This record gives sequence, C-alpha cells and structure tokens, in this order.
Amino acid sequence: MCSSRQRGLSLIETVVFIVVLGIGIAGLAVLYNQLTLASVDPLVRKQAVAIASSLMEEIQLRPFTFCDPDDPAVFTAASPAGCATQEVIGAEGGETRYGPAFFDNVSDYAAFPPMAGSIQDITNTTINGLTGYSAQVQIVAAGGDFPAAIPADEALRITVTVTGPANTQVVLQGYRLRYAPNSP
Repeated sequence: MCSSRQRGLSLIETVVFIVVLGIGIAGLAVLYNQLTLASVDPLVRKQAVAIASSLMEEIQLRPFTFCDPDDPAVFTAASPAGCATQEVIGAEGGETRYGPAFFDNVSDYAAFPPMAGSIQDITNTTINGLTGYSAQVQIVAAGGDFPAAIPADEALRITVTVTGPANTQVVLQGYRLRYAPNSP
C-alpha cells in the first residue's frame, strides 16, 4: 500500500473561507458607509467658519463706549451718566446693519435679526453660493466671565452661530472690553 499525502483545501474549507471573507468585507462596507454619512463636507464647514469669523470681526471692530457714538459727549463721558444718549444693549434710533442708519456700536448687534437661508453682505446683497447657510448673533453682558477687577458692564460676550447645509453648525464666541471708553 502506498500512502500519499494530499495537499490543498477541500471544497468545504474553501466555501467556509469565502463566507467568512464575505462577512468581513460586508462589515467593512457598512462601517465605511456610516463614516461617510456622518462626516461633514469639509468645504461646508470651512465656509461656515469663514462666515462666522467675518461676522465676528465686523462686530468686534465697532466701538464699545458709554455713549452712543452719535452723542456729542462720546469723547468726554467717563460714565453713562455723562451721556445724553446712553449706549445700551440693542440698537438705538432705527439703526440696522444695512443702513441707512448703521449699527455704530458693538451692543447694537444684539438687535441683529438672524440671516436665514442665505448670507447677506453689509449692503444687504445676498452672496452667491451661500444659500442654505444662516447666521445669528447674540450680545450679552459678560458679567462673571472675568475676574472681579473687570466690572460686569465693562465687557460684552459676542456669540456668532452659523448653520450650514446638513446641519453643520459653527459657534464662535468672543469678548469686547471697554478698554478705552472715551475713544470710539
């Protein structure tokens, strides 16, 4: 009798290998699909950050004074009592972002209506390619955000929220301190 050793895989072993490999590939495909669905388009996120940064910079470049910048005492008032028109959180005298009376102080942006469905520039012109984005601004006294050395009425917290397609949301927060009250 001659005994010969057989080499190779049987048909059953080959079928089991193919089934296990198929299940593994199917699992990877499901995982890849979930990652793709959950990831946000980087262009959408970058655009939302650019919109939020631009709006934040626009707001922070406005003065933060005791008096409304239209008040004659804006350069000399050392407290709100020295103003004919005190600056309060919210717009005064029909001021808007788009004019004809423009926002002239950081706190005026608390009256900024949300931009919904599209983004407008400072002339109220819709910017092409930014439909589907919305932006809103919140201005509040910064109260206890700082050490006691900075009084609550000397700082404002600015929050800009931009929402883009696929519910991509970017929130930027910044502060504006009244470090030079007599300088608009």
